[in-house]
Amino acid sequence: METVTKNSLFKKVVNLGVNGNVAKVAVQSFIDCIVDSIKKGEKVQISGFGTFIIRNRKERICRNPKTGEKVIVPARCAPAFKPSELLKKWIGNGK
Repeated sequence: METVTKNSLFKKVVNLGVNGNVAKVAVQSFIDCIVDSIKKGEKVQISGFGTFIIRNRKERICRNPKTGEKVIVPARCAPAFKPSELLKKWIGNGK
């Protein structure tokens, strides 16, 4: 299985015939737009792909696996991705 990186996305855009510098700016701008929106608490919905959101995680008590000691994990915000039904269907069919 291959890992898709920012550089591989850039190369795919270049293969579409876009100038290298323009492709690099476009890919980085796309990523920056998603990150900036999520930081503001906005959800980013890409039709047919999915939605990027922030989930608020509550404070909870966990146990240190080495010592068995109880540890309080503070509340925090965590980024999350919810795939669209179409994406789930594509992956489920192996396409």
